[in-house]
Amino acid sequence: MTLAQAKPAERPRVVIVGAGFGGLATAKGLAGVPVDVVVIDKTNHNLFQPLLYQVATAALAPSDIAVPVRSIFSDRPEVTVLMDEATGIDTNGRVVRLAEAGEIGFDMLVLATGSVYSWFGHDEWADHAYVLKTLEDALMLRGSLLAAFEWAESRTDPSEIERLLTFVVVGGGPTGVELAGAIAELAHSSLSRDFRHIRSSSARIVLCEGGPHLLAGFPQHLSDYARKHLEDLHVEVLTNTAVQSVDHDGVVAGATRINSANVLWCAGTAATPAAVWLQADKSRNGAVKIAPDCTVPGHIDIFAVGDVTDMTGPNGKPLPGVGPVAKQQGAYVAEVIAARVAGRPAPARFVYKDAGSMAMVGRSSAVADLGKVRLTGFVAWVLWSAVHLFFLIGTRNRIAVYLNWAWAWLTYGRGARLITRLDPRTRLELKQQNDAGSRRV
Repeated sequence: MTLAQAKPAERPRVVIVGAGFGGLATAKGLAGVPVDVVVIDKTNHNLFQPLLYQVATAALAPSDIAVPVRSIFSDRPEVTVLMDEATGIDTNGRVVRLAEAGEIGFDMLVLATGSVYSWFGHDEWADHAYVLKTLEDALMLRGSLLAAFEWAESRTDPSEIERLLTFVVVGGGPTGVELAGAIAELAHSSLSRDFRHIRSSSARIVLCEGGPHLLAGFPQHLSDYARKHLEDLHVEVLTNTAVQSVDHDGVVAGATRINSANVLWCAGTAATPAAVWLQADKSRNGAVKIAPDCTVPGHIDIFAVGDVTDMTGPNGKPLPGVGPVAKQQGAYVAEVIAARVAGRPAPARFVYKDAGSMAMVGRSSAVADLGKVRLTGFVAWVLWSAVHLFFLIGTRNRIAVYLNWAWAWLTYGRGARLITRLDPRTRLELKQQNDAGSRRV
C-alpha cells in the first residue's frame, strides 16, 4: 500500500514539502487544527541557515544550529515526518512523487522547498567552487579552509603557498560579507599562533561584488561602514567586479586573474523546480508566482512559501528571499488552512511586515537597518546576536551558541577547528601537489 492509498478519509491531509523556516512555520501554525500533517524533507533536521557560515569557519559545531525535525513535533501525534525528496507533483491525482516512498496523497499541499545557488548559466563553475546551503556544504568548506593552512605549513614553493592562502568570496550580500569577515578573523586571530613555517595572518581574502556596493539592500552609509570594517580586517573588497570564470586554479574577476585554492560562491539564487512540477508561471530565477493568499494560480489547494516563491510587496518589488518572509508566509498559510477547515472566511491577503535587516561584519561589529533606526558597530552586533539567539530552535542550541560566542569573544578562539571530512576534489588536489614534490621535510 502506498502512502497515497493510506490516507484516512475523515481528516484532511496537509502535506508540507520542506522543513525550513516556511515549512516549520506552517506546521507549527496548524497545531490544534483538525488536519493530519505530513512534513517531508530530504534531511532529518531543521537548519538555522543564518549561522551556517559560522560552522564553515569553525566558530560553531553543526549540532549547535540544527535540530532533528522529529523532535520538534514529538508531542504532536497528528504530524508525520518523512525523510525523503520530492521529485514531482501530479496535480490531477493530487499526489507528491517521492524518491524513496513512491507517492503520497494530499488534500492541501504547501511547497516550502527553498532555493539553490545560481551560476548564471555557467553550471560548470560548480565543480570548482564551494557553496553554503547545507550542513554538508559547511563541513566540506570548513575542511577545505583549514586544510589550506595545514598544507601551506608543509610547502616550500612561495607561489603554491600564496595560492593555498588566498580565499575568494564571490557575492557581496549578507552571506558573502559575513563569510569574508569570519575567514579574516580565523586567519588573523584564531590561527595566528598555531603555525611555525607560515604566517596565517598573511592570508589574502578577496570579496568580489558585481555591483557598485556591498549589501545592496541596505542604506548607503551602512554599506560603506561594512566595507570599511572589512578592509580594516584586511579583506580586499572589489566592487563593480563581476567574475568572468571559475576554474581549478581560481577565478578571473573583472580583468584580473586571482589564483586561489578556495573559491566560495555566495552570489545569486535560483528556486528549486516547484514551478516546473506544477507547470506554473515563474520568475526569471524559477520561483513560482503566487497569488496574494500564497496559493499557486490555478491550484486553490496548493500553496507555496519562502524562497521558492515570487510575490510582490507593497513597494512593487519582489519580497526578499530571507527567513522572516518564509516564516510569515508559513504562519499565514496555516491561518488560511485553518479557516477553510472551520468553514470561516479566509484572512485578508498576505502582507509582509519587514522588521529590518542585519549583517555581521566581524568581531563585535555589525550593521542593522531597522527602518527609521539604523545601527552600526558594537550596539548593532549585540542586537544581531540577540536576534539570532532568539530565533534558534531549542534551549540547548541557544546555550551552546551563546557559550561558544562568549568564549570566542574572550579568547579569540574557535572550538570547532576539526577537519572531519574533505571534498573528493580537495583530496585529489592534495595528491597532485604531493606528486609535484613541493613539500617541506
